[in-house]
Amino acid sequence: MDVKAVERRIEETPTPEVKKVALAYSGGLDSSLCLKLLRDKYKAKETIPVTVDVGQGEEEIKIGREKAKLFNLEPVMVDVREEFTERWMAKAIQANSDYLGYPVSTSMTRQLIARKVAEVALERGCDAIMEGSTGKGNDQYRMHNVFKLFAPDLTILVPVRDFDLSRGEEEALCKKWGIPLTEVISGGDDKTMWCRSIASGAIDLNQEIPKEVWMWYVVPEDAPDEATILELEFENGIPTAIDGKKMPLSELVPYLNEAGGKNSIGKIDMFEDGIIGLKSRELYEAPAATIILKVHRDLEQLCMPKEEIQFKKQVEQRWAYVVYHGDWYHPLREDLDAFIEKSQGVVNGRVKVKLYKGTVDIISRESSTGLFSSELRSLKSKGFNQQDSGPATKIHGLQYEILGKRSR
Repeated sequence: MDVKAVERRIEETPTPEVKKVALAYSGGLDSSLCLKLLRDKYKAKETIPVTVDVGQGEEEIKIGREKAKLFNLEPVMVDVREEFTERWMAKAIQANSDYLGYPVSTSMTRQLIARKVAEVALERGCDAIMEGSTGKGNDQYRMHNVFKLFAPDLTILVPVRDFDLSRGEEEALCKKWGIPLTEVISGGDDKTMWCRSIASGAIDLNQEIPKEVWMWYVVPEDAPDEATILELEFENGIPTAIDGKKMPLSELVPYLNEAGGKNSIGKIDMFEDGIIGLKSRELYEAPAATIILKVHRDLEQLCMPKEEIQFKKQVEQRWAYVVYHGDWYHPLREDLDAFIEKSQGVVNGRVKVKLYKGTVDIISRESSTGLFSSELRSLKSKGFNQQDSGPATKIHGLQYEILGKRSR
């Protein structure tokens, strides 16, 4: 690769004049490169890297700090773990968050991060905000929407997109400029306790995935031969306890990531339709989300009437679409939340599951708000006189009698 040609392209690309810039900084390849570009290309007088802790882990934050020191910078730390788990993640559970098979996660964190970076930018008197999205992905839309909502007058800088940099070109620049490459797989990862995205947009069609890239997920060949049995307790559609022990989501979800991952649960390898309409092969691992959402849907089936369940599925689909497409702060999301939250008051109970080599089997359920009535529905009981169904069946069949006569 001709790195000098890439440097010439950057040099020849015009950029706006900025003085003080808040950078959405994770310490990954893109945002680390941004530190160098802000100093050498944009000639910013002051750079404020902002690291938002959404639960990515202390190791990732430590790496980011070490890279920032190369530029004599100390990131501004913003801890939103409680807000993310108790508000954003809780809503995702109640909404059975699923965008074409993806348990909505990065879609949420990007918008939460963008809000916090915008708030810091305004507090510190910045005239610009920078983030490291590519022009092929989804995050540019999510970040841009939120920046414009919370800091509408600030200039938005997206150098990877605006200099048309490929992943390989970014890596080559980092090597030349002395910025450490710390990615396990090209494309890096984005981790929260709800779902980990791996090498987003960088996985080829038939690329083999080495088992070393997984953090929680254990391949079936290496998983235990003995199943793990757990009992989950739900209140108002939110898991609140495991095996009788009360836990906040910030403890419960990591526990299930470990328990599910070691039993080969949570691997997602799928084709995703992005915001700009292009398909990409995406890898996720989400053991806790896989377990929780399966149990939550089952409880809803037990506790909610069919008309409400059917309508909620439509609401859920729209909710996931809205959040995925960067519209968390759109009024429609709040309207959808209102219905979802109201529906969850009856979603209570205990569900026992068996985790074994990639399967999540529900083996028992109990709920004080369930609608299953064995004395009425079971074929073993005589809960009501079956003869009473005869007239109703005949009336219901009249339409088919008329249709049949018309056909003849």
